[in-house]
Amino acid sequence: MVLKTQYSMAFTFTTIADYREQLLNGDTTCVQAVEHYLAVIEANKHLNAYVLVCADAALQQAKSLDKRGVAGNGDTLFGVVVAIKDVLCYKGQPVTAGSAMLEGYKAIYNATSVQKLLDAGAIIIGITNCDEFAMGSTNENSVYGPVLNAHDNTRVPGGSSGGSAVAVQAGLCMVSLGSDTGGSVRQPADFCGIVGLKPTYGRISRYGLIAYASSFDQVGIFARNIPDAALVLESIAGYDPMDSTSSPIPLRNFAPLEKNKQYNYRFAYLAPTMELPGLDPEIKSSINTYFDKLREQGHTVEAVPFDLLDYIVPAYYVLTTAEASSNLSRFDGVRYGHHAAGNTDDLTEYYKQNRSEGFGLEVKRRIMLGSFVLSAGYYDAYFDKAQQVRRLIFNQTAAIFENYDAIIMPVSPTTAFVLGEKMDDPVAMYLADIYTVFANLAGLPGLSVPLFRHSNGMNFGVQVLTDRWQELDLHKICHYLHSNR
Repeated sequence: MVLKTQYSMAFTFTTIADYREQLLNGDTTCVQAVEHYLAVIEANKHLNAYVLVCADAALQQAKSLDKRGVAGNGDTLFGVVVAIKDVLCYKGQPVTAGSAMLEGYKAIYNATSVQKLLDAGAIIIGITNCDEFAMGSTNENSVYGPVLNAHDNTRVPGGSSGGSAVAVQAGLCMVSLGSDTGGSVRQPADFCGIVGLKPTYGRISRYGLIAYASSFDQVGIFARNIPDAALVLESIAGYDPMDSTSSPIPLRNFAPLEKNKQYNYRFAYLAPTMELPGLDPEIKSSINTYFDKLREQGHTVEAVPFDLLDYIVPAYYVLTTAEASSNLSRFDGVRYGHHAAGNTDDLTEYYKQNRSEGFGLEVKRRIMLGSFVLSAGYYDAYFDKAQQVRRLIFNQTAAIFENYDAIIMPVSPTTAFVLGEKMDDPVAMYLADIYTVFANLAGLPGLSVPLFRHSNGMNFGVQVLTDRWQELDLHKICHYLHSNR
């Protein structure tokens, strides 16, 4: 791991529960925690994980919390130092989605997920870098430049929530929020060797989350361990009248997750996912060996047929780009954001200038693709067909969960790749999403569990998917797998 360490080691963090004990025992304070993270962030600026560090606000909040005291306080995230992705509104702070299109814009309200963090006593220490408008798998499509993987600075951290992933990976915060439209939490978590959670679509309010593809987007969580991810989910999940897609289905109460308790789980894996020619041989071998280990422990691990795998990536990119072309039409440079310097009396030409200068290459590519599939003559051939594929995927997945507790599959065909390696081949970049977009198409909860280390030194693991609204089962299963790796 390439990390600079010129800062005090007086403060250490392992879990949120342990940190709370330190606060209760007087072994540390919220101010000491914030000062520690500010020092670590400063020492590791080269990673480019943050686009804004909210030092003054974080210290002020820490002082206020220390004055109140943790004893008897019911705040579930009291003093927990959190980073948020640059797509979530934090009142009074810039929110740019990693794009020049939103330069100078400051949020005028808190996203519901951010407000719930604050209500639970969390301290927001900064805003993290991301691919522009969450479109990318490497965090190289940002106006602020690429984020570097802390394990190997020559490699990508994954995307689009790469900054949030590295912030947890490198110890620049305790937990962080990202967003997951097609794997943008689970894939960077896999590349960085940490835990990444995408809840069921509708479990966490999207109010205040800058939209990429509205029927796919979901706020997600990065953590170092499963219990911390579960605690954050408990704190920010729930119905929100400001988001019509949020669900009133209650989140079952998370009892303390039991370590090393034996269960007899029924695991399925989609047969074609382990036979793809692009799957790294070492990843394939490690996961197959792990399946054997689970069987030896008394679990069922069976291959199930799935004939829609070849349609997953095309359907995903047809639908998400179509939604993106609609969502991003609101950014015109007239009311806020980037204004072109050129003078013109033609409003349409003014829009063109603003968008041509404000949007990056990948965002333009997806807007144009989305506009094409929605255009007259192509809507039925592409958009409607993709929606039909999505329904078939949903139905086939529901049938699998009638007989199995969870689905296990790789997170990515490869480990973190070298910076710039795939930037000239967008099709190869899109195909690398084949394992993660499945959960978003079906609206499933998924959790990336770090389990292995490749011979190239990089981490990787598996993702576990459960049926919709079964986050409690998902966390129990993943905690068991993580504890017995």
